[in-house]
Amino acid sequence: QLHLVESGGGLVQPGGSLRLSCTVSGNTLDYYAIGWFRQAPGKEREGVSCMQSSGGETAYADSVKGRFTISRNNAKNTMYLQITSLKPEDTGVYYCAADRWGSSCHFYLNYGMDYWGNGTLVTVSS
Repeated sequence: QLHLVESGGGLVQPGGSLRLSCTVSGNTLDYYAIGWFRQAPGKEREGVSCMQSSGGETAYADSVKGRFTISRNNAKNTMYLQITSLKPEDTGVYYCAADRWGSSCHFYLNYGMDYWGNGTLVTVSS
């Protein structure tokens, strides 16, 4: 059973940057695909980015390509989401997630993962 805790959210002006972190405990992160999801006010959850356990495959939602970068540090059992060129429509609660069923990133981004954090709020506003 994994326990995931996000940090790094906050209020940022349009065009700004943030780095979200997610610390994982309960098992080593090496065996898990990781992902970031977000939910904007009044909208459904959206898959933002995914990285396979090997680190070889990554995927991004079209809305964030070129602006968001997912990464992981297995030695620290931590995953990250670097967010740049923030837009007001990026506002929402961001969740980290992990899964070891071996599905594709396309599947994970559309259907979610097994283990979830409680979320961190990102607000983009001037």
